[in-house]
Amino acid sequence: MNQPSAAACGAPGPDAHPTMADRGWLAVACRLAAEHPVEGTGLAAGVVVVADDGTELARGHSREDSRAHAEEVAFGVLSTTETRLSGATVYSSLAPCAQRSGDARPCAELIRDAGVRRVVTALRDPAGAVSAGDGMKLLESAGVTVIELPEYARAAMKPNRHDP
Repeated sequence: MNQPSAAACGAPGPDAHPTMADRGWLAVACRLAAEHPVEGTGLAAGVVVVADDGTELARGHSREDSRAHAEEVAFGVLSTTETRLSGATVYSSLAPCAQRSGDARPCAELIRDAGVRRVVTALRDPAGAVSAGDGMKLLESAGVTVIELPEYARAAMKPNRHDP
């Protein structure tokens, strides 16, 4: 499936008010999750990191490169000296986690520590593994603008239907 280019989606919105570009990029993240559904009890997520000028910096999906979470994959391909992260927006089909088992860092911490300014998501934690919106609260308390677009919740949950 062809993904929209940066020119097709455009630059992220400047504030807490979602734009058509925000919707376009979130649709890309939801499609990434749908193209890479997980088996068993895991969750499928797609993530796109976009600079403030609309340039796609990175993307990832759950279970890519043997990493468990899409944010981890996307941030793993970025240089630690990437200066455009301070103005970037992260589009995630599922809200970034605030808790992980083992030694893995929570995705909300990865995003916060990268200095990202905005996160746009379709859905808060659907598994109930953590308090609803916990990752979103962590980000908001760090000054990150978090936007939930519930009209994309169905697309975000579609690859996460676990049939027996």
